[in-house]
Amino acid sequence: MNRVPLAERMRPKKLSEVLGQDEIIGEGKILTEIVRKGEPVNLIFWGPPGTGKTTLARILAHEFEADFVEISAVTAGKRDVEEVVARAKVNWNLKTRTVLFVDEIHRFNKAQQDAFLPHVESGLITLIGATTENPSFEIISPLLSRSRVVVVSALSKADIIKVLKRACKREGIIIGSRVAVRPARRHGQTVAGALSCQTPDSLESNNNPFITKAALDLIAELSGGDARSALGDLELALSLAEKVDDEIVLEAAGRKMPGYDKKGDKHYDTISAFIKSMRGSDVEATLYWLARMVEAGEDPKFIARRMVIFASEDIGLAGNGALSLAAACFQAVERVGMPESGLILAHTAVALAKSKKSRATTDAWYEALDLAQKTPNAPVPVWLRNAPTKLMKDLGYGKGQKWEAGFHLDKSYLPESVKGKLRA
Repeated sequence: MNRVPLAERMRPKKLSEVLGQDEIIGEGKILTEIVRKGEPVNLIFWGPPGTGKTTLARILAHEFEADFVEISAVTAGKRDVEEVVARAKVNWNLKTRTVLFVDEIHRFNKAQQDAFLPHVESGLITLIGATTENPSFEIISPLLSRSRVVVVSALSKADIIKVLKRACKREGIIIGSRVAVRPARRHGQTVAGALSCQTPDSLESNNNPFITKAALDLIAELSGGDARSALGDLELALSLAEKVDDEIVLEAAGRKMPGYDKKGDKHYDTISAFIKSMRGSDVEATLYWLARMVEAGEDPKFIARRMVIFASEDIGLAGNGALSLAAACFQAVERVGMPESGLILAHTAVALAKSKKSRATTDAWYEALDLAQKTPNAPVPVWLRNAPTKLMKDLGYGKGQKWEAGFHLDKSYLPESVKGKLRA
């Protein structure tokens, strides 16, 4: 039995073997050009899990004929960094480059990141960091300014299928187009009625592991662009049964939890997509992004609060009932709880998406705020002021005012310095 995981065995060794990163690999693209010039560059790889950040770092170090040192910010401490620096100094005397790869670099605090600076500046260490978080917020500015940020994209479904097919070919796994009923072995026991995939010319004689094209497609679909996850699911599925179909894939993959960090980019990107979908009156997209948040375990009160804001900010005077509906939604969500609140959220979100939109009040409000900040000392017109004493009345305070419903004087209710500067 091979104890090395399939994902590790399938790790590319050259840039030409890397799939799905056409924006950074290829003629004239950044990583290919860095390798061509043969000069290491400090890099920050930013992208989701399973997209090849570690693989790319290893390939670059190999291309530069450098000593590759790999640490994880999750477990590494000050002593680990000191050991790397000492090793790099030895390499320097031997005229060997040192490439330090820091996985999850965003988990290092400011002081730990500062420790790299002098050695990065001197060229003693070429730093390659990998992060799933936005470097703008998680990497200190001095380190960021000395590095190139390279965005590593999630793989498309088509690319994941290519990865899986490559693994099948290398591991002797037959991809079948036809399914036949035959006993399959799972955990060393025969499972009656299990499905297996056979090629047209070998139905019973071939002992190689099989997987159906549909099962392979399902693994790719469930991977979410994560090649490591896809290869892990393939390996586990084949350990459960020699003949893999959709049912076995689902058993192996389990229930995939969405990649969603309530304090990270995906949290903000998803709520942004939800709000913009309502603003664009796209009901299908509104429901989809709402469902994504609910499935990921987002706080339903957070979603309801955003809809209350949206009702005033984007619908405003075009639909005065929207704010009441959104406020009622928030109260209902508080009292009912999940999962039933999902229906309440959906009802409100669809209603807001279908409503006419107006930002007249929103725009006027921001103009008023801006003007108030610029004219904080503009005096209240005398005739608008209270007149609790005879002296104040004699000075014209409150002159002409009457306590009558709808009473209006044909005067500006604004200070002279502000008059005419608001469009509302």
